[in-house]
Amino acid sequence: MSVKEEEIKNFSSSIGITKHDTPMLDELEHGPWPSFISGIKRLRDQHPEERINKMTNDLLGQLEHSYETRKGYWKGGTVSVYGYGGGIIPRFSEVGDVFPESKEFHTLRVQPPAGNHYTTDILRKLADSWEKCGSGLVTFHGQTGNIMFIGSTTDATQHFFDDINEYGFDLGGAGPCVRTAMSCVGAGRCEMSNINEQKAHRLLVNNFTDDVHRPALPYKFKFKVSGCPNDCMNSIERADMSIIGTWRDDMKVDQHEVQEFIKLKGRKYVIDNVVTRCPTNAISVNDDNTFEIDNKNCVRCMHCLNVMPKALSPGDDRGASILMGGKRTLKIGDLMGTVIVPFMKLESQEDWDKLVELAEDTIDFWAENALEHERCGEMIERIGLVNFLDGIGVDVDPNMVATPRESSYVRLDDWDQEAIKWYEKKKANTWKHLKN
Repeated sequence: MSVKEEEIKNFSSSIGITKHDTPMLDELEHGPWPSFISGIKRLRDQHPEERINKMTNDLLGQLEHSYETRKGYWKGGTVSVYGYGGGIIPRFSEVGDVFPESKEFHTLRVQPPAGNHYTTDILRKLADSWEKCGSGLVTFHGQTGNIMFIGSTTDATQHFFDDINEYGFDLGGAGPCVRTAMSCVGAGRCEMSNINEQKAHRLLVNNFTDDVHRPALPYKFKFKVSGCPNDCMNSIERADMSIIGTWRDDMKVDQHEVQEFIKLKGRKYVIDNVVTRCPTNAISVNDDNTFEIDNKNCVRCMHCLNVMPKALSPGDDRGASILMGGKRTLKIGDLMGTVIVPFMKLESQEDWDKLVELAEDTIDFWAENALEHERCGEMIERIGLVNFLDGIGVDVDPNMVATPRESSYVRLDDWDQEAIKWYEKKKANTWKHLKN
């Protein structure tokens, strides 16, 4: 036994802990990847707070028991803080008599700052508050965007909320409500940013605070904001309303930097890794090692800009594409968001008001027309896109696309004329059918 193991054994004995045997969980610590089991064991073996040692010890014991029996033993219930109806995920143990220290192990969802910008002082405050009231287990961040404080008793939840509320933090969404939004780090660190991601995030969340805290919707509704079509927030796949920064003029090309990049990497490398990987063949290399961009065929896939960020950058006419209906697997399977607003400027107060108004109209229509436990995208699939657009007061636009990775976020060239031809052809076919 090593000196460290001896110290941990003596520490456990001094506070009266009999460690549960966890041979199956121990296997999860093997291999090259960090293990959550190792983290829980550190809390059990090394944390100075006895309450946390005992709670995490019984948590490990119950988890080992679940692995042995292949059955989960957590059940739900109702836990909240004063004035709130959501934000806490209750977990009561069905084997609490065997593992009494973890018989209540509730998770609190807490809203992060927009773009996940923290100071070290705030992180320490959050950690200190959680050590006073919880198990010490924290996840930055859940898929909804919340900070997940995992493992608290019913009595302690109110104390923890009161503590963090004093220095500006609020509970996030849980249940059939508007969930906590997510936004990328944006212009704070990324040269591809096209909009004020943090402002969009805060405007939407602040406007729907009541719908976050008091669940009264058919199911969950998520906002996610990405500053460019790289979509680091996975909003297209996961958000009921997705805001994607984009541009509608020509991308900017610094030909000197293009030549420097080709000089550094070689012409073959640039052709193989940039030019031929453009999905619409919109890039070509001239004899003098400059780029020629066919901007009308650019679909904003972002590959060339990511490889050559000094040479290529978004245009100056920037704004956002708004997509609706993204979600993950349940019910009818995964859905990608459909472009509802191909391009929206987000500069003036009027622009921001329009964004919030669109969100309000969408949630109101969905709340009135969705079935129970039906996401917005599932409702759109059931009633049809045209009926959804009519319900939220948005005109049908030929630039709306269901597969933005294949079709451009913003493609306005000649579409109006093509749409007229399409509608005339449809009208002629309908009349022909009726005549026959």
